[in-house]
Amino acid sequence: MLEFNSIPLLTHPFYFVRHGESVSNLDKTVAGSLDVALTARGHEQAQATAAAIEHLGITAIYSSALSRARDTAGYISRVLALPVTVIPELGERNWGELEGQPLALRVRGLIPNGAETPDQFMRRVLRGLAKVDASDKPLIVAHSGVFRVLCRIFGIVESEAPVANAQPVRFVPAGEPNQPWRMETP
Repeated sequence: MLEFNSIPLLTHPFYFVRHGESVSNLDKTVAGSLDVALTARGHEQAQATAAAIEHLGITAIYSSALSRARDTAGYISRVLALPVTVIPELGERNWGELEGQPLALRVRGLIPNGAETPDQFMRRVLRGLAKVDASDKPLIVAHSGVFRVLCRIFGIVESEAPVANAQPVRFVPAGEPNQPWRMETP
């Protein structure tokens, strides 16, 4: 298994943005690996985020292959005049038979038929993160599930670190050995 401490990106600060509001977010359904579109509000959020992070000195943009993340990254790409590198492994967790169903049906700890397990999902995300060039000052545009994986490997308690649609955050390595990473809002 790929260990997170062997991934160069995970030794450097980097930025993360969850995609703008999607149709599934609005409808309160499980999107998972379904390719759902941004809402009008999601497009507005992505445009506002692009303008808000223009000054951060980001040198590379990486995105999930799902259109809600790619479209969000596209707005940022145009403002920063940078190409988007698509990394399919940064897609949202596959929720199997629960995809497209009401979010209220999701039960914490229960793995629906056909879904990725949390460990399978984490291994896939780690493979994707290994493809990010650590010499860049990167931005990753992905999903709340990818955000939760990052929090898990960095020792950030998820309940203390929710991420809203199109909210940029910066993950920063700990200054001391054996200390958790921290998350900042730029």
